[in-house]
Amino acid sequence: MKLLLRRDIPKLGLCGDVVEVTAGYARNYLLPHHLALEPTPTNLKAIEKDKVIAAQERERIRGVLKQTASRLVGVEVTIMAACTPDGHLYGSVGPREIAHALMEEGHSVHTDQVKMSHNIKEVGTSEVAVVLADDIRTTIKVWVVAEKRAGALGEESETEVTHAGSDTAAASAQPTDAGRPGA
Repeated sequence: MKLLLRRDIPKLGLCGDVVEVTAGYARNYLLPHHLALEPTPTNLKAIEKDKVIAAQERERIRGVLKQTASRLVGVEVTIMAACTPDGHLYGSVGPREIAHALMEEGHSVHTDQVKMSHNIKEVGTSEVAVVLADDIRTTIKVWVVAEKRAGALGEESETEVTHAGSDTAAASAQPTDAGRPGA
């Protein structure tokens, strides 16, 4: 079924385009949401105003995306993740975590704009592509660092005390009732 688009629809066409779609897509989505019309000569003339408005909106969005890309040049984000002592992550760092880290730094990047061939599974640095539009791309540096565990500090100090070789130092490492009144 041929329809005339009234709005830009991703992966289908731009405002004013005559496109071929299935009857169900036209009947159930495009026509009820007033996103398309039948391509009659009257509708082709009436759509001219919508085409101008859509073109202006595309240019405005394109300008915003270019500004975002220029702000992302040289950006580095650090993501803390739990890992083994060898540096292998228990999970992985993917587009969702990277987009979230960029949002926390004030950059408006969505998960689907972060392009990765595979998730990051080890501690280290990686270059990650951010594709804001088909021809607007940039690269950011992602640092994945080991997450500090709460028990790690206590374990180190206890290990240091027991290796001191002194009985009094080892005894002082034992928990006491210091919070009890009169102790």
